[in-house]
Amino acid sequence: MKSSEIRQKFLDYFASKGHAVVASSSLVPHEDPTLLFTNAGMNQFKDVFLGFDKRPYTRAASSQKCVRAGGKHNDLENVGYTARHHTFFEMLGNFSFGDYFKREAIHYAWELLTDVFKLSKDKLWVTVYAEDDEAYDIWTKEIGVPAERVIRIGDNKGARYASDNFWMMGDTGPCGPCTEIFYDHGEHIFGGPPGSPDEDGDRYIEIWNNVFMQFNRDEQGVMHPLPKPSVDTGMGLERISAVLQGVHANYEIDLFQALIQAAARETHCADLDSPSLKVLADHIRACSFLIADGIIPGNEGRGYVLRRIIRRAIRHGYKLGARAAFFHKLLPDLVAEMGDAYPELKQNQSRISEVLRLEEERFFATIEHGMAILEAELGAMAQSGIQVFNGETAFKLHDTYGFPLDLTQDVCREHGVTVDAAAFDIAMARQKEQARAAGKFKMAANLEYDGPATVFNGYETLEAKSNVLALYKDGSPVNELVEGEMGVVVLDNTPFYAESGGQVGDRGALQSVHGIFTVEDTQKIQASVFGHHGVVNTGKISVGNNVTARVDTQARARIMRNHSATHLMHKALREVLGSHVQQKGSQVDPDKTRFDFAHNAPMSAGDVRRVEQIVNAEILVNSATQTRLVPIEEAQTLGAMMLFGEKYGDEVRVLDIGSSRELCGGTHVARSGDIGLFKVVAESGVAAGVRRIEAVCGDNALALVQQQQMLLAGVAEALKAQPQEAEARAVQVLDHVKALEKELARIKSKLASSQGDDLVAQAADIKGAKVLAAAIEGGDAKTLRETLDKLKDKLKSAAIVLAAVEGGKVTLIAGVTADLTTKVKAGELVNFVAQQVGGKGGGRPDMAQAGGTDPEKLPAALASVRDWVAGRL
Repeated sequence: MKSSEIRQKFLDYFASKGHAVVASSSLVPHEDPTLLFTNAGMNQFKDVFLGFDKRPYTRAASSQKCVRAGGKHNDLENVGYTARHHTFFEMLGNFSFGDYFKREAIHYAWELLTDVFKLSKDKLWVTVYAEDDEAYDIWTKEIGVPAERVIRIGDNKGARYASDNFWMMGDTGPCGPCTEIFYDHGEHIFGGPPGSPDEDGDRYIEIWNNVFMQFNRDEQGVMHPLPKPSVDTGMGLERISAVLQGVHANYEIDLFQALIQAAARETHCADLDSPSLKVLADHIRACSFLIADGIIPGNEGRGYVLRRIIRRAIRHGYKLGARAAFFHKLLPDLVAEMGDAYPELKQNQSRISEVLRLEEERFFATIEHGMAILEAELGAMAQSGIQVFNGETAFKLHDTYGFPLDLTQDVCREHGVTVDAAAFDIAMARQKEQARAAGKFKMAANLEYDGPATVFNGYETLEAKSNVLALYKDGSPVNELVEGEMGVVVLDNTPFYAESGGQVGDRGALQSVHGIFTVEDTQKIQASVFGHHGVVNTGKISVGNNVTARVDTQARARIMRNHSATHLMHKALREVLGSHVQQKGSQVDPDKTRFDFAHNAPMSAGDVRRVEQIVNAEILVNSATQTRLVPIEEAQTLGAMMLFGEKYGDEVRVLDIGSSRELCGGTHVARSGDIGLFKVVAESGVAAGVRRIEAVCGDNALALVQQQQMLLAGVAEALKAQPQEAEARAVQVLDHVKALEKELARIKSKLASSQGDDLVAQAADIKGAKVLAAAIEGGDAKTLRETLDKLKDKLKSAAIVLAAVEGGKVTLIAGVTADLTTKVKAGELVNFVAQQVGGKGGGRPDMAQAGGTDPEKLPAALASVRDWVAGRL
């Protein structure tokens, strides 16, 4: 049974049991700072389990794409060395949100495995939490699994409820026992059943885990029964595919075999069992899906993890003999295998391929030098018996050649040595400390707050009467802030917009009878709690104070213009460049709008002008902006784009401005005409496959145009031309300058030539060779070289040093004819002279150049040449 069939049978089975089949969420978690990537099927339902979100269904099933390659959940270093570790995998899961519980979940699992997938019941083993008698009885009395194959697992991790069979979301919150299903691969494979001393062997493999969210754990560790117990299950598609396809390792299933064959084809590797081919097959999946979900290789966060995976793949290709970009050529094979189940791969295939290709070419430019250093160090270590790779060298490989630490560790592991990670970290910290610059004032994030949410009324007003609910200083709660102190203020209601969706937070002031607090920024402490960051300007501010919260109206107006223009610009970019344009980041502030988007080539001047024309045409129509709250399904039917990647609930805010329709929670102008003039100021590349466009609006655009007109007028005046004639006049002047420079070079050459003729007579005869050291007035490097060549031709056997002085700097050139280079080296000669005039230099034995900074010492330096040459002849 192919993996695609297994995936579909799983979803069809649970659909027949009344489950809503939910599409896989993005690998980029929405508004969950605890996760780097989606790493489990329940991630997209986390808020549902916590009670923060409500869905129109109470039971669901999904095949969720997952990545474990960074942060707490990181399997990267094991990929290629084990049978079942991956960076990317698919998690099949069924979920109950206060609907069914243990009995139904266990029966569903057993029926699917034994009746649908036809697994032998005798091959299946089960674990339960030692104190979960309910689950034990269901397995033994209702399902009929023999008691000897139902294993109770207690607290085996050193603390109460710390068990392989007890799941917790955190130190507090939802938790509960779980039951795991294992498959016995047979006696021919080493390993014992779960809970035995040999459980780490590969004979018994966990294929499915059913988590029963039964309790809420408080700060004292007390378990309180949940009013609506829930179920969260997970079964790795790759693992169940290996079982159903009768193979032992995940890399032997159909999904991976096709990719291993592709990797062998592109690297010309004949050994299909090579671990490096497994790495490539795994990594092309992770990289392609990450790029499809909007991640771009970078130097921090998710982008850096992606870069690490790509570079690890390239290193394994390099190990197999690849010396040019090859990795992106595996993409068509991946699309053929998984494109039907995940259409985003097909839709983004060309962009994914281009991002991978560019990253490959970038790393291939340095990998050879880095590998030479790495292998030389490992060779020296082998001779001396050293077992720990130098951390400073590992950092040099990272900093200079782009080798992530785990890549160096990967290579070292193959040689049986470890890396001094502590020394690497010290070097990294030292570099960060040196590079760190004072930034914009930001108070500590993740402040502890458990009071009421903030009511945002900033769509309707820019001034409100509010009450101070909490104050923070240096990240800790306080009752009062006094004049000069910085801190964070939480209000019961506020007109201040908190930074979100690319729009910066509002600034302004909080004023009371006791003092004035200047708000420099507004950030979310929690999803619905706004923190006003700033400083007490006069007086003081205390918890419980009544304040008047006033937003900086001019700054807000500029932000609204820029934000609304961003929507129109996004639509215009798609119209001009194509529907592949997708937002990859944005920043809207009072000064500008900055928009990053997916596109593989620079915009032409014509493209930029066309975008400006489209946006300004929309502005002139002066259509009214409309916002409405609608169900998410209705918004999708209306064709609204999800521009800012926010987390959308059942009800969303749809914004219509001009012909643009998008989901957005930001603040906007009342009519498109309020934006005023729109002008693009810059377009550039920021990463592989990502461009950045910056634009200004309204009074900022007017100021820009006026500034440009002043500059043009100044240039025209300097050129003694009318502004409309400035370009033609500038071209004329530049052509004239080029002609003059050409004539000057001709005159210098002629002058040098004439001086050269005179210099022949100055050459001294020393032991049958001619020695000449002279300064040429008005010469430059070019004329010195020309003169040197002529002198060598005329003098036949000679050592020559020529010099010129210009702008307080010395230019030197030395030449030695071929018959003398065994005794006199031009590089040594020119360096001897250069050191005397405050410089240094070098070059070939027959010709070398140098410079200096002390012209006053040049005569003496040139006079010393004869004796120096004589000493070597």
